[in-house]
Amino acid sequence: MGFERRKKEILSLLAEKEFITASDLVQHLGVSDITIRRDLSQLESLHLLKRTHGGATRIDENPMVSFDLKSSQNEAEKLKIGEAAAKKIKDRDVVFIDCGSTTLHICSHIRNLNIKVITNSLPVVSVLQNSKVKVNLIGGELDSKRQAVHGKMAVNHINQYHANKAFIGADAIDKDGNLWANSETEAEISRAMIDASDKTYVCADSSKKGKKGYLKFAKKMEVEQTIS
Repeated sequence: MGFERRKKEILSLLAEKEFITASDLVQHLGVSDITIRRDLSQLESLHLLKRTHGGATRIDENPMVSFDLKSSQNEAEKLKIGEAAAKKIKDRDVVFIDCGSTTLHICSHIRNLNIKVITNSLPVVSVLQNSKVKVNLIGGELDSKRQAVHGKMAVNHINQYHANKAFIGADAIDKDGNLWANSETEAEISRAMIDASDKTYVCADSSKKGKKGYLKFAKKMEVEQTIS
């Protein structure tokens, strides 16, 4: 098992527990204690966890979870959502895809389509490069932790375009179907994509349902469908 696979497993375990011991990781991953110590040191250098005596703990206790940690949560469900969302996209569409860990899973299913994708997500660009898709990376300030571009210039960039469809995520969807975010910077990107699109689809796993977040950025009536 390579480092990237071990990283995903470690972050997935930390998404379920706030603390995990090195000995548990050795047993779970079937590798040596030296390998685990090296992995934890590398993940700490990437600011994905904090090493403690005997193991590691989550460092991101605020709602702005790093992309690597978010992408490891509910992965099987997100894969299904990505596949279902991709079926909404047709040849010659112009599509916004935001930086969500769920919307990323759309990309592997659309590589052979003759479409344009406008995105603020570096992972989306990475998956779609060398495909038939024409990719427009939104300009602005890079958030290396979220692997995405945000800020006023990014919003201005989005405002220059018109898309057939937008695929966005949400940190929470309340019982009335309204969309909530835990970050103003991400909310303003999603809001701009909604305003610049004919239709908006929300890609959200079951952990987001029936909750409220820090900031409400869209009403249910503004969304074509929630794909979950």
